[in-house]
Amino acid sequence: MGGRDPDEPNRQATPLELFFDLTFVTSFGLAALQYAHALAEGHYGPALIGFGFASFAICWAWINFSWFASAYDTDDWIFRVATMVQMTGVLVVGIGLPRMFASVEHGQHLDAGVIVAGYVVMRLALGFQWLRAARQDPARRRACLTYAAAISVAQIGWIALSLADPALGTALLLVLVLMVVELAGPVLAERRDGGTPWHAHHIAERYGLFAIIALGEGVVGTIAALTAVTGEKGWTSDAVLTCVAGIGLTFAMWWIYFILPSARILHAHRDRSFVWGYAQMATVASIVATGAGLHVAANFIEHQAHIGAVATVLSVALPLAIFIGSIYALYTYLVGRFDRFHIGLLGGTTAVLVLAVVAALAGVDMAVCLIILMLAPGVTVVGYEARGYRHQIAVATR
Repeated sequence: MGGRDPDEPNRQATPLELFFDLTFVTSFGLAALQYAHALAEGHYGPALIGFGFASFAICWAWINFSWFASAYDTDDWIFRVATMVQMTGVLVVGIGLPRMFASVEHGQHLDAGVIVAGYVVMRLALGFQWLRAARQDPARRRACLTYAAAISVAQIGWIALSLADPALGTALLLVLVLMVVELAGPVLAERRDGGTPWHAHHIAERYGLFAIIALGEGVVGTIAALTAVTGEKGWTSDAVLTCVAGIGLTFAMWWIYFILPSARILHAHRDRSFVWGYAQMATVASIVATGAGLHVAANFIEHQAHIGAVATVLSVALPLAIFIGSIYALYTYLVGRFDRFHIGLLGGTTAVLVLAVVAALAGVDMAVCLIILMLAPGVTVVGYEARGYRHQIAVATR
């Protein structure tokens, strides 16, 4: 475990990494289901708080493993067993999500005990891996020990929070402090203590695969909405529109995610990795939330939601807007300047999102509203297929 070559040609995700990612399908599914249920009940505050905490827990677990693997994946039997232990921890985190959402909804305290237990399992394996790397890679020993120390300190904090069981308001403040501790560990290790040999093209591919896992919630949400329409009305034009809208929306989000020139820029500017990597937690969370919004639309169609048509459309439109906005913001950060070519695309996207809300206000059928929302990311797709890619090459080259 002497560290991988950061310039290794043709570096790709391994079968073990892909297998590890499968555990996050379950976690994202449970988080989306709980979030959609709370939104459909009109419990907006608990929905956002619970989903925010769940998204950070899930994304941070994935980030911890993936950046370590990019630098030190030996794929020997020890690495494989440690990965299996971490996969077990991810599943435990998933099991704890419903209890955490319920505790936030009741507004008394934050029940994160099972989630913390899952993190204990993951951190024991990951801490062992960092100590192993520190021993076998003397040149980067200090950075590896900083990583091990940071995750240990943060984990002690999470355990203390779980055992103390303070009131919800106090717990949320402590959660924010512990999140800062978690985020600070890698910054100290990489910028102060020499860093690790992560691979730019590999880590960009890994984030792309993580985004695809999140997009799976869009497919699940489409199935839920389609089932609701066919159960209510049978195979009508609304069913066709709902299917087209859900798949079209999810596919367009996939399309524009990979507009980002991540690998090329990170290879040339490794110092931009933190903002890029941390900001994508919001990107991935917004993808999952958009899929959950389709679940809410399904509940509305089945007359099981306690919210109106406008709120239902907003449950899809708002996270979709955050997703698209985050893509443009990340693009701007990566290339180092705002691209005037994007002004027209952002304006067209905003107009489509507003049109969907106006349609809901006017009483337009939900299936049609979803079709309109599908066109929002379509603005970027059309713009880039027309001239955006050629323009991007010129900008990235400069």
